[in-house]
Amino acid sequence: MAEPARVNIPEWTVSELSAALKKTVEDAYGFVRVRGEITGYRGRHSSGHAYFALKDEGAKIDAVIWKGVYARIRFKPEEGLEVIATGKLTTYPGRSSYQIVIESLEPAGVGALMALLEERKKKLAAEGLFDEARKQLIPYLPDVIGVITSPTGAVIRDILHRLADRFPRRVLLWPVRVQGDGSAEEIAAAINGFNAMPQGGRTPRPDLIIVARGGGSLEDLWSFNEEIVVRAAAGSMIPLISAVGHETDITLIDFASDRRAPTPTAAAEMAVPVRSELLMQIGSLARRQLSCWARGLDNRRTELRAAARALPNADALLAVPRQKLDSLAERLPRALTANAEIHHKQYLRCATRLSRKLLDNRLRTERERLVNFGSRARRCTEVHQERQRQRLEALGARLGAAKNANFAAHRQRIVRDRERIAALFERGSLGLARLIERRFAALERADRLLGAFSYQSVLARGFALVRDPAGAPLRSAAMVSPGQALDIEFADGRVAALATEAHGVPPKVRQPLRPRRRTSGVAEGQGSLFDS
Repeated sequence: MAEPARVNIPEWTVSELSAALKKTVEDAYGFVRVRGEITGYRGRHSSGHAYFALKDEGAKIDAVIWKGVYARIRFKPEEGLEVIATGKLTTYPGRSSYQIVIESLEPAGVGALMALLEERKKKLAAEGLFDEARKQLIPYLPDVIGVITSPTGAVIRDILHRLADRFPRRVLLWPVRVQGDGSAEEIAAAINGFNAMPQGGRTPRPDLIIVARGGGSLEDLWSFNEEIVVRAAAGSMIPLISAVGHETDITLIDFASDRRAPTPTAAAEMAVPVRSELLMQIGSLARRQLSCWARGLDNRRTELRAAARALPNADALLAVPRQKLDSLAERLPRALTANAEIHHKQYLRCATRLSRKLLDNRLRTERERLVNFGSRARRCTEVHQERQRQRLEALGARLGAAKNANFAAHRQRIVRDRERIAALFERGSLGLARLIERRFAALERADRLLGAFSYQSVLARGFALVRDPAGAPLRSAAMVSPGQALDIEFADGRVAALATEAHGVPPKVRQPLRPRRRTSGVAEGQGSLFDS
């Protein structure tokens, strides 16, 4: 049955309901003190008011400081600071949300995220990841630019638009998530992926990487403060520009990157020059170069003309050398004749000093010297041979003595080794005999133990082992069905039997089976094994 309509309930307009809720909240929470961390603060609005939010680990509340109060308070809000805010709660009907209107603000310490960020920054700086010496120069005009950002945001469109305006370049987009779980790993993987691309491959390797994201709160930008992202940016072999957030947003990747851009658009401006300005500059340089070349050519032509006017003619330059040549040509015949006469006189003086007697005396003297040298050489050879013979005899005697001593030493060592081998052989024989004895004793003990544990010793005490036709032992009467063939093993042999009927026997009344005399191979004369 349908519920009847409640026609007597008064109707509210949206504005009336919002006003009633606003009055209820303001009356119930007219004065509150809230402790939390400032987030989402981007400075004062153009109207002079300040808008941000207070948060803790479980919730977040919007906050506003009006223009007059902002000018009066001594402590100004900053992103990431933990504060104690005093004010009243109210609602904002335009968004159906509640907020706190702050009247005073007191510092309560640095927020947890900011403290973690500062600690991580000190740690990575101590490792040298932020050193200026590690940073690379940005290429002036890269052929390929790799962009790491979200493919659906406005950042990539701003970068492409700015590059198209300034200097169109080929852009490779590596789509990633820029906030949320797993976004840091995707950003680091994108940086490492660009660096892993081979040179001259099917997809060109970027000459420059831009890591970009739009503005947001500290929590939204936290992925770019993760250690995995900072280490990937610091280890990039390709120059990297970080363009995360707005100009007031600072993340750790900004310190590790080779260049920081205040906005993604500014990163595109840093990446490439303005093509039109570059063309104008090249044209201006070309015109200046042509003008300088023309002026230099005119100056060289003027200098050449001035030098040509200052130089004398060829006849004037060659007049003195010609006169000197003519004078030497006249003196040359007389000089040749005088030189020939001088050399002829020297020849005659040398010829008069040469005679046959002088040459015979010189030859006799040289022959005597040669004979003397030959006799001295023979004596030296004999003395040297005698000394070598004596030395060889001494070495032979020493070698014989050493050989005899070495032979005696080796013979003594062989005798000692033979004695040692004989002793070892005797000890080994004794040890082997003892080992064999111990093994035989252990074997006998194991045989006795096997006999003690064997079921055949149990059969010898009057028990029997019952098996089914398959050879499996039967351990209870319940396992035997009437008419089943049985195999009974005694200590002295086996007997075939046939089960007729099973009777349960109480344990206290159970009597041992009395074996009946077996007839000659006839199953009828065996009787029942289950008879009491």
